[in-house]
Amino acid sequence: LHPMSPASRVALITGASSGIGAAVALLFARHGYSLSLSGRNVQRLAATADLCRREAGRLKQTGSEDIVVMETVGDLAKPECLTALAEATGKQFGGRLDSLINNAGILEYGSIENSSTEQLDRVLNINLRSVYRLTQLCLPLLKSVSPKGSIVNVSSVNGLRSFPGLLAYNVSKAGLDQFTRCAALELAPVGIRCNSVNPGVIVTELQKTGGLSDEQYASFIKRCAETHALGRPGQPNEVAEAALFLADPDRSGFITGVTLPVDGGRHAMCPR
Repeated sequence: LHPMSPASRVALITGASSGIGAAVALLFARHGYSLSLSGRNVQRLAATADLCRREAGRLKQTGSEDIVVMETVGDLAKPECLTALAEATGKQFGGRLDSLINNAGILEYGSIENSSTEQLDRVLNINLRSVYRLTQLCLPLLKSVSPKGSIVNVSSVNGLRSFPGLLAYNVSKAGLDQFTRCAALELAPVGIRCNSVNPGVIVTELQKTGGLSDEQYASFIKRCAETHALGRPGQPNEVAEAALFLADPDRSGFITGVTLPVDGGRHAMCPR
């Protein structure tokens, strides 16, 4: 890969190997962003990168600038992986970063009675601590562009509302929302914006990797007709569109510190 033209925007997207992260990567590629993609699954991350490169090829045919897509495989729970990701991104793109999309996250089921502190540590390490540290590492890159870079954190309606049986996950997302607001206030003087999108139930593999069986997941999705005002779960591309809106200074340059529900109205409901 060759360093990109400084005129093109750059986005770093974590958790890009599947689900919302893959949808965000593809949408940003369609809008001409060069990409630094991070994920734990080598094959799935490569598949996302290939799709993004196809979009880049289509843009190239219309006379657009070259779009570079790089991949970094690693576990963001490990501090050395966070450092390597930030350094590789800076090196590839000449110290430039326009948008940091903190999307990587995990979900584990458990209540105050049957969960462990080990589970809490696992969930917090990915959903909150990695965001905290990667944001710190990327600040010099975000400050280097004009207008200054932006941060979009992928949180959850679980950060805004309380749901039983997901204690560690709920706490991690509530913490992420507070991080979003604090970072927005602290970085506003230097021109960096920080916002979050808060999805409701989105059709991805998140709940299955968290432990639901196929039968349980089917029932979970069916119940979205009752738990979401719009009567359905969301799709990854719907969250991606919100992330693009919040990342782009031309669309949302006067918005910071926002936690934006993309949840079919679930945040406004009290379903039982």
